[in-house]
Amino acid sequence: MVQVRRFDHVGITVADLDAATAFFAGLGLEVEGRTFLEGEFVDTVIGIPGARAEIVVLRPPGGGTGLELSRFVRPDSEPGSPAAMANRLGLRNVTFEVDDLRGAVDRLAADGYGLVGGVGEYEQAWLMAHVRGPEGIVVSLTQRTG
Repeated sequence: MVQVRRFDHVGITVADLDAATAFFAGLGLEVEGRTFLEGEFVDTVIGIPGARAEIVVLRPPGGGTGLELSRFVRPDSEPGSPAAMANRLGLRNVTFEVDDLRGAVDRLAADGYGLVGGVGEYEQAWLMAHVRGPEGIVVSLTQRTG
């Protein structure tokens, strides 16, 4: 039986790599690297001949599961719905635990990113909120309270 050794990263394709990188860096992720990828390896893995993408990999302070943001130079990206709700098939959200959920929500609001719904409390143990970030990416923020 095949066994997963670790959860390495989640990949998200974006149109504006700088804006998406700034958004996630503003949440406290650190840029691990930025580069262009193209050639036979990429063509084989993603199944798109002649592809060229610029990627940024971010990770939490101290390491852990990463976030890979990709912007395709070629071929052009195909837009999804930036207003997709939780019942839409596909990647639903990326979740991060934070120390100060309300402070994070306020800071993101100051940058123009709003809540999808509201701040919820689960069994007096967790606060959670979904924020719609750049290009409609839904980021779930959680904070342990109990």
